[in-house]
Amino acid sequence: MRIQKVLLLVSLLTFFLVNLASAQVGDTVLKQTDTLKSRNYTPIKVDSPKVMTRRDSAKAKYINPGKVAGRKAIFRSMIIPGWGQLYNMQLLKDGYGTRAGKSQTLQKIYTTGKIVAIYGGFTALTLSYIESRKNYKIFLKEGQSRQLPITQRVGEFAPNPTLTRYSDQGVLDNKSVFKRNSQIVIFSYGLLYAANIVDAYVAARLHFFNIDDDLAFQVRPSVITTNTMYGFNATPSLKLSLTF
Repeated sequence: MRIQKVLLLVSLLTFFLVNLASAQVGDTVLKQTDTLKSRNYTPIKVDSPKVMTRRDSAKAKYINPGKVAGRKAIFRSMIIPGWGQLYNMQLLKDGYGTRAGKSQTLQKIYTTGKIVAIYGGFTALTLSYIESRKNYKIFLKEGQSRQLPITQRVGEFAPNPTLTRYSDQGVLDNKSVFKRNSQIVIFSYGLLYAANIVDAYVAARLHFFNIDDDLAFQVRPSVITTNTMYGFNATPSLKLSLTF
């Protein structure tokens, strides 16, 4: 009985030692190294798609430099007549005039002449308006004086000795003429102001158009040929050629 217990203890001890020894043996199977961890790999951050705002979409649109220059010239001419022409001269200095003609010097002289013409026109219209209003008031007062009795034609309403040669109808006609002239002058102010704006806009746009001597325009006769199921047709025509 004692011998059996001793054998049982020996068996248990042997089993424990075997398990302990197997646990101490290293793993002989080499694991494959992770190449992603061994390299200096920086993960790429993928941002969430950004929603394009209305302002960003407007920036992405094509910008026409000629249209922008034309708008600036219009605004300047509306504020001060002739300012748009000065802006066009600045475009010449910035190098945009080489495509709008041969000589920038001639263009500057021409633009300066337009500015002088604008203010010369305003000056002439102003003098004409002042003269028309002056004569209108003279004939108006003379007409009012002639409508009064002779005894009341004194002081402010005294007859004008330089207008005695005019009849009553002549005084009224001259009064109407000078009044109409002053109205025409006011209308001419508006026309000159509008012409100043249009000229500045057109000149600004032309700075960005190629109109030099390399352009060519040619018209010559030609034939348009068409093949149909019924045969061959040839139609006379004119051919327009543009060379840039």
